[in-house]
Amino acid sequence: MSSIASASANVAEGGKDQQDGRPPAARTSLRASMNLRQSGIYLAFVAITILFAVLTKGDLLAPQNISNIMVQNSYILILAIGMILIIIAGHIDLSVGSVVGVTGAISAVLMVNWDVPWPLALLITLVIGGLIGAWHGFWVAYFGIPAFIVTLAGMLLFRALTMTVLGNQGIGPFPDPIRTLSNGFTNGLLGNIGLGATLGGADLLSILLGLAVCIGMGVAQWRTRAARVGYQQTVDPLPIFLAKFLGAAIAIMAVVIQLARFKNLPWVLVLLGVLVLAYSVLTNRAVFGRQIYAVGGNVQAAVLSGVKVKSVIFWIFVNMGVLSALAGVIFAGRLNLAGPTAGYSFELDAIAAALIGGAAVQGGVGKVVGALTGGLIMGVINNGMSLIGAPSERVMLVKGAVLLAAVAFDVWAKRRAGRG
Repeated sequence: MSSIASASANVAEGGKDQQDGRPPAARTSLRASMNLRQSGIYLAFVAITILFAVLTKGDLLAPQNISNIMVQNSYILILAIGMILIIIAGHIDLSVGSVVGVTGAISAVLMVNWDVPWPLALLITLVIGGLIGAWHGFWVAYFGIPAFIVTLAGMLLFRALTMTVLGNQGIGPFPDPIRTLSNGFTNGLLGNIGLGATLGGADLLSILLGLAVCIGMGVAQWRTRAARVGYQQTVDPLPIFLAKFLGAAIAIMAVVIQLARFKNLPWVLVLLGVLVLAYSVLTNRAVFGRQIYAVGGNVQAAVLSGVKVKSVIFWIFVNMGVLSALAGVIFAGRLNLAGPTAGYSFELDAIAAALIGGAAVQGGVGKVVGALTGGLIMGVINNGMSLIGAPSERVMLVKGAVLLAAVAFDVWAKRRAGRG
């Protein structure tokens, strides 16, 4: 009945537009829209950042501290990118922490014990991660075992394998290129800017890269807006659209400038930026990305639409295995040591990042940028509470409360949309 009423309302609104002599596209292009499920996470991120900036008397936003937040949470953010695809498809992966541990151990054995050249060792490690993901994907997609059970078993299996590979001892140190990828910074190729306290010491190349990201983001958003107007869909008025874009661009440039003033951009942040761009294109533009949403939204409808559901599920687990292996190498390289306890509880942080970032527990909803934002919220909470000297149990209390609030907000927003 609600859909019928909605359709009647649309017809009535269309009649009003025709009476006003305006095409429907003109009206819809002037109507403001605010999707709480999509925009709430970014507002929450800003609010949490401001809160801890005040509590830490500005230390949170110091150049070195911002760099530390990015580097220290890079592997969680990489895991969150893969996890968001798993959750969108309506599944879960509890094994990623153990996969991080075992792949980091394998890379250490290859590079340190067997003297395999690091590019070849990295490639072998990523392939092994993909095979681990294929193992999970086979049992979930083609054998029909719930992902929760399969990956829970994987969490135990690969943790045991990690200990077996390492012999319950750490292996290191790693080659310099791996340590540079995990902890290093880009060189100031174009020199520094000396413009007072705001830009003083900022690397020009980093600033130009930040501007390029903002311009690319603006072009993509403008094209999306134009396409929606062409299809007579609701979009924000131009002033609101520009205000949102400028707000995001200012935030990005503020972070880039602070990073450039410390030691320029971390290499792992450059890698993360490439991954975010690639997976955003995959989920928003590619057929495979739309199929992931279709599987998570309604698997029966996806089957009737010709989507190869089993294949989609299999490959998202393969992808999760590859990203887990990449995170495993980066984490081991950052510590300069592959240890038997590496990756403990990483799966919880990755799942929390995806859910806080707007993914729906039931599947079918979520964005890569949202998962990244959710991971950064967790990182800001960890870092901010550490700066103010909060004990670890209080940090866990706050993180648990934030996760519960994010999921509760998602449920409330869905019910509100259903009543609308």
